[in-house]
Amino acid sequence: MSEEKPLDKCTVKELREIAMGIESIHGVSAMKKDELLRAIKEARGISEEKPVEKPVETIREVKRQIRALKEKKEELRNSADQIGVKRLKRKIGRLKKKTRTMARAAS
Repeated sequence: MSEEKPLDKCTVKELREIAMGIESIHGVSAMKKDELLRAIKEARGISEEKPVEKPVETIREVKRQIRALKEKKEELRNSADQIGVKRLKRKIGRLKKKTRTMARAAS
């Protein structure tokens, strides 16, 4: 059962069944999901995977991206590529929204 599904996706009931099969784990019925995961991974020798942190962008970097995209948008507008212009317009709008939220979070 656990081979089919990763441990993180298992329910607490399934994790308890797995933990009952491992003799080195005691007090299984009182454990919560994160405790069960930690105990099972430790017993099986699986290392905890840390989530990959995204690089933090500053407002200046985002605005630099916006300026570059505006230049590309003008080039596409001159070449009559309306689909590309729409895509860049939406992307620029999203980046502008991102700068506003970053500014709000900073203050």
